[in-house]
Amino acid sequence: MRPMMLAVAMSIALPAAALAGPASKAVKFFYVPEVKFEADAKYRDRFTEPVTKLFEANDKARKEKPDEVSCIDFDPGLDAQDFDQKTVSKTLKLAEAVNGDTAEVTASFNLFPEGDDSKREMVWSLKKVDGKWKIADIRSKTSDWTLSALECGSSTE
Repeated sequence: MRPMMLAVAMSIALPAAALAGPASKAVKFFYVPEVKFEADAKYRDRFTEPVTKLFEANDKARKEKPDEVSCIDFDPGLDAQDFDQKTVSKTLKLAEAVNGDTAEVTASFNLFPEGDDSKREMVWSLKKVDGKWKIADIRSKTSDWTLSALECGSSTE
């Protein structure tokens, strides 16, 4: 009887595990083992439009006025500047919804061990480009903003 119970338990657990697929892996990269700054040029190949347009405008603003704060002055994937890596890694939960060549991955986590204001919920929009999941946008459900909609210096003039 015990092998039967194990089989039932596994059949219930497997669908839940399937929620974190390839699209989620593309998002998880930016959180663990360490948080990575999405706007860093070395990660551009992981993104696609419309958010790449903001990154280009941010690069231009930084180049034109290097002594001023650029448009992306926080970590978009965290909706914050400050965080505790151990807490982010420990509390990170990803939920994936795939619809053909598009997907949404919701990342829920805490920035710090304590405080209700440290809870974050981020929705990452992805598109499959040449067989790979690329990030098209990031939206903060916590603070109600969308990365590609942020204004950036001369790009809005």
